[in-house]
Amino acid sequence: MTQQSRPVYLKLRDQIAAAIIEGDYAEGEMLPSVRAFAAEQGANPLTVAKAYQQFQTDGLVEVQRGVGMYVVPGAADKLRRSERDQFLAEEWPELQARMQRLGIDTADLFESA
Repeated sequence: MTQQSRPVYLKLRDQIAAAIIEGDYAEGEMLPSVRAFAAEQGANPLTVAKAYQQFQTDGLVEVQRGVGMYVVPGAADKLRRSERDQFLAEEWPELQARMQRLGIDTADLFESA
């Protein structure tokens, strides 16, 4: 599935996941409210709520009723592992196949960097 064809809530989920991995939302830190994040992204609050719900379901955030959602300890490591596994299982094989079609080997990649 291309990035363009992915549902908006998954794109938002990826964006939040990257922010957690990169430390923009540190462990123990509160995520922006659904409304604030929706306004910032120009997204529907229900779409943001769906993305947030996925993090809660995955045990990466915890809800403090009336306060907000907080990133749980270990969330960044867990996300990094799952994102890495997904990349290796889904994206890397496609990249390898394209590199092979184009006659690119890994040495070429390091030379152009």
